[in-house]
Amino acid sequence: MKCLSIGALLLLGSVMTAGAQDINCDYPTTQVEMTGCAALDFEAADASLNTAYRQAVTAAKEMDGYVPGLEPTHEEMLRDAQRAWIPFRDAACAAESNIARGGTLQNQLFFMCLTRLTEQRTDDLWFFTEGMTGG
Repeated sequence: MKCLSIGALLLLGSVMTAGAQDINCDYPTTQVEMTGCAALDFEAADASLNTAYRQAVTAAKEMDGYVPGLEPTHEEMLRDAQRAWIPFRDAACAAESNIARGGTLQNQLFFMCLTRLTEQRTDDLWFFTEGMTGG
């Protein structure tokens, strides 16, 4: 998350501090609410991604046990892929949200993109895990 814009980080922090009870995500009517809800959606997607990643690492370690001495290991390859994916996601979303550069919609678009790409990556990690475990 270190590649997020300063404004997006500040907004995410203020949403977390304010708490979900202060934001009406059922029927958001203001740009602040819409952006806050988009930030909360991203927070949930990021939590799911972290769960999927932990499961994928566990599966990769298990697979590495079946093929000793493999270099690079499945775990290393997964870790390197994830480390490369995060800055890609952040840069892609910065570019996508740039259509509203300087406007009040920019951060909302940024969080919506982060959520979408994070959910896609989560699906990819679950697929990876199933492939590794044969499930």
